[in-house]
Amino acid sequence: MDLQLKGKVVLVTGGSKGIGKAIAKAFKDEGAVVTIAARTKEELEKVQTEYQLDGIYQGDLSTNEGREAVFQKLINDFGTIDILINNVGGSNGSTTMETDLTLFEAAMQLNFFSAVQFSQLAIPVMREKADGVIINISSVFGRESGGKPTYNSAKAAMISFTKSLADEVIKDGIRVNGVAPGSILHPTGNWQKRLEENPEKIQAFIEQEIPAGRFGTVEEVANVVVFLASKKASWIVGASINVDGGQSRANF
Repeated sequence: MDLQLKGKVVLVTGGSKGIGKAIAKAFKDEGAVVTIAARTKEELEKVQTEYQLDGIYQGDLSTNEGREAVFQKLINDFGTIDILINNVGGSNGSTTMETDLTLFEAAMQLNFFSAVQFSQLAIPVMREKADGVIINISSVFGRESGGKPTYNSAKAAMISFTKSLADEVIKDGIRVNGVAPGSILHPTGNWQKRLEENPEKIQAFIEQEIPAGRFGTVEEVANVVVFLASKKASWIVGASINVDGGQSRANF
């Protein structure tokens, strides 16, 4: 299927590993002009060489200044942006009562405020063309309990933000949607570490929590993202789609 993404300028935040890296590859396979942003220069350069990406941007995406600098470099290099993938994120802390407030603030900066600010930067450019796509990578734990409270709270905010922003900018020709992955296995992720530490415990988790009977793959998430970014998904607006093998227990 031709998704008609050839030549589209794409920015994937947190694109040097895991889900973001797979998303970058999927867009590159579709012929898009693909750029990624992350904190570590060496990881960015490795992915650029591996997938022949068109641009890499090093920056601290947990800060206003870092995000502004990355976006300005992108515009200086390519003059526009067609597709923004707000993927950068991470978890920290423990239970609510054992987690310092500063860690909640840090989680919001990285997972949520980064999506808000990059969207605010990209939308004026997209409005000029009356065309653009923003996709926010949240989590099934943005809809229900599970995982760390700092992460869950930030991802819940992202899901709400996705819907409100989508309704605001669809009149300008800009579609905003989200993807909510379940438990995804990849070499640099937490599930891989847990699997190596206690394979029996993780196998029990899979059998109990994931109806499909296995972890998801980064490619399975990336495939949904590129579809949502295409004109084939033109009537999907404000949705956050679970990609989880049935893991989520929410009925919506």
